[in-house]
Amino acid sequence: MDIRIWADLDEDGREQALERPAANSATAVDSAVDEIVMAVEAEGDAALRRYEQKFGNLADEPLELTREERLEANRELDPQLREAIDKAYHNIKIFHEAQRPREIELEIAYGVTCRTAAHAIDRVGLYVPGGSAPLFSTALMLATPAQIAGCREVILCSPGPIHPAIIHAATLAGVDRIFRVGGAQAIAAMAYGTESVPQVDKIFGPGNQYVTSAKELVSSDVAIDMPAGPSEVLVIADDEANPDFVAADLLSQAEHGPDSQAILVTDSESLARRTLECVERQVEGLPREDIARRALEHSCAIVCKDLAECAAVSSAYAPEHLIVQTRDPEALLPELRNAGSIFLGAYTPEALGDYASGTNHTLPTYGNARAYSALGTDDFRRRYTIQTASRKGLERIARVVETMADAEGLEAHRRAVSLRLGEE
Repeated sequence: MDIRIWADLDEDGREQALERPAANSATAVDSAVDEIVMAVEAEGDAALRRYEQKFGNLADEPLELTREERLEANRELDPQLREAIDKAYHNIKIFHEAQRPREIELEIAYGVTCRTAAHAIDRVGLYVPGGSAPLFSTALMLATPAQIAGCREVILCSPGPIHPAIIHAATLAGVDRIFRVGGAQAIAAMAYGTESVPQVDKIFGPGNQYVTSAKELVSSDVAIDMPAGPSEVLVIADDEANPDFVAADLLSQAEHGPDSQAILVTDSESLARRTLECVERQVEGLPREDIARRALEHSCAIVCKDLAECAAVSSAYAPEHLIVQTRDPEALLPELRNAGSIFLGAYTPEALGDYASGTNHTLPTYGNARAYSALGTDDFRRRYTIQTASRKGLERIARVVETMADAEGLEAHRRAVSLRLGEE
């Protein structure tokens, strides 16, 4: 992790400083995923079992967890962890319950009324990664808003063997069915359905390169939550920031994976140097030290002339997580346009939002925060419009519709109005 002075960088240097790590062998990944998706779509459960056994996720167990297995997982779970999950669920539920849709009803003109309404998506599929860490927090973040929205059926896929904490979190948040299926094959199963896994209307959840590629591939046939990429954090800090706090925030992101990225943006070169010293000291001995060090290889500290420039750099990067440790973080907020989730102040680490503050940790990555939002309850609903017109109302706007339809050459549109008014 090196220090770069923003004023000394030319345009290419600035682009390089904010460049995300490229996905390894993207072409090979896409080719492998294409093969997996086509096989699952054609062969169903047989392909699922073949790939799960190939990747070591499944022995001879059924694809779906039984009710007894779900109860047993709850009994096996450490009581202290169960209590922590239950409390986090409570906070997440409170925040997401408050995200009720605002329905509108307006009389646009006399006799013409327009309104909006929203319904929950009928069936949704959640993907929770397995791998090197059991991401039970992701199960909470995905399932809780689905539960609140009122989705009729919620299914969850995760590579087997599934950690008891994931099973407990999913059950607590109302997941109907849980499947021991991971990777690209899980995404394909939810997109197209198999003998065991039902086809869903929308797929949610993060994952590795294979999962991300699969979601992009099936997105022409089924809705997905958002484009995803490696996790990332950007910290804006001034000379009053605690370098140990900043270093801890950078490392908490770096330990996610070798392709994660952690960037410090500051108006103090002294703070940057002290933080990098703290990073080096804190990384030693971490259980995931090797992963964190590999992530730090494509991370950097950027020194700007002032906080306004720091904010501009952040907005250009559009981070998944943005942490602000400055004298007055609230004052900088209006300048922070592009971010998945923002953490203000020295005592608001990213870990708070990852687990228990109540906000959702499913966020746009890889610069997609410019156009996509943090996951929320509305993502599990679909909004539609309703209009009602009386004969008097139709008469009032008939000429507008007829004139516009005629100008566009859509005669049947024009007649749909004029016939009703006896003009044909």
